[in-house]
Amino acid sequence: MENYLPIIWVALGVAMLLFLNMKVKLNSVLSLLISAMFVGIANGLTLPDVIASVKAGFGGTLGSLALIIGFGAVLGKLMVDSGAAQRVATTLLNKFGVKYVEWAILLVGAIFGISVFYEVAFIILAPLVISIAIEAKTPFLRLGITMVAAATMAHSIFPPQPGPVALVDAYGADMGMVYILGLVVVIPSVICAGIILPRLLRNLDRPVPALLKKEKEFTESEMPGFAISLLVPLTPAVIITAATIINYFIEKGSTIYQIVNFFGSAEISMILAVLVAIYVFGIRVGRTMSEVMKSFSGAIEGIAMIVFIVGSGGAFKQIILDSGVGDTIAAMMQNTSVSPLIMAWFITALIRIATGTGVVSAITAAGIVGPLIHTFDVNPVLMVLATAAGSNTITHVNDASFWLFKEYFGLSIKDTFKTWGLLLFVNSIVGLGIVLLLSLFI
Repeated sequence: MENYLPIIWVALGVAMLLFLNMKVKLNSVLSLLISAMFVGIANGLTLPDVIASVKAGFGGTLGSLALIIGFGAVLGKLMVDSGAAQRVATTLLNKFGVKYVEWAILLVGAIFGISVFYEVAFIILAPLVISIAIEAKTPFLRLGITMVAAATMAHSIFPPQPGPVALVDAYGADMGMVYILGLVVVIPSVICAGIILPRLLRNLDRPVPALLKKEKEFTESEMPGFAISLLVPLTPAVIITAATIINYFIEKGSTIYQIVNFFGSAEISMILAVLVAIYVFGIRVGRTMSEVMKSFSGAIEGIAMIVFIVGSGGAFKQIILDSGVGDTIAAMMQNTSVSPLIMAWFITALIRIATGTGVVSAITAAGIVGPLIHTFDVNPVLMVLATAAGSNTITHVNDASFWLFKEYFGLSIKDTFKTWGLLLFVNSIVGLGIVLLLSLFI
């Protein structure tokens, strides 16, 4: 029994986290820090060691993530405020036409899921989806499911979104390969959840809800061109992936290698994208620098809480590592046939269901399962993708996105579970299945 005490204390710590967050309604930052300190003390760390672990975990995590998360938010905000977001959505939908409208929305949802925060993507795309559905004489909820399936999966899998960036850091994975293999996981997942599932569901024909207050409608002359509107937000993904591919053909440690990986780093690629966006989505479309910087500041303010949650999750992870819990789990797993990929997905899914927070569930699970990578020689990229799939599983009333979907589309809680809940569950299960399939070859 004594051998399992570290695991028991972690389980109690997670239970405390859930209790503080769900019952006491304590903010996730405080819930994570209090639970982390409890686990450290219970596992025998001295009080100074607990403080040192919290500081190391919090600071170390934010040291590598804060810039990426912050500039990712700025990029999305500049895209929205300039009309570039509207340009991308309307152009793609017009080009695809009514017959292939589902595929257009799938593509648009994925693009926005990568480049902006989920709530921003939803608010931008939902009115557009409803108007397209009316024109196409298609139930708006069918197209809504398609849009959300693509946006949530892309948001969960691809950097520079906070969850996947935190996982890449926690597992030490190659970010370029996360993009490449992530595509292999995302495509079948969103087709199953966004194209096939809506065709199987019944009773999707609902009266059109009263729309929430619309954002500014941009005129044709106000919006940037389509190509530039699409390229700028995808710049980090393009640069990082290109650097990963180039690395296969150049000598490691050479000058050209250093240059490629300098610009191919997540931080520098994000800074470059933001600088381009300040000009293209700001100065070039007639906005003053003061107006652009107002968007910049607003974006940073909007993600301040997410940054603190990610840092606190890093503190929890560090406490778990410093307490030797990871070694205990690894020792227990020596004689078991449970795949660490399945374990990562399962733990993440449980925490996501309980807390409603994808970033917290992902980074907490990474702290628990991370040490198993070396024990089982598991590909870190696959661990990132399995954990990300777990963080995108079914949620309920403790998730703000659940209520956003319910209220905007005018659904009952029961119907929200049958649509929002089911699409996320399909996304997650198919995603895990593809990861396990990839593990047979990688």
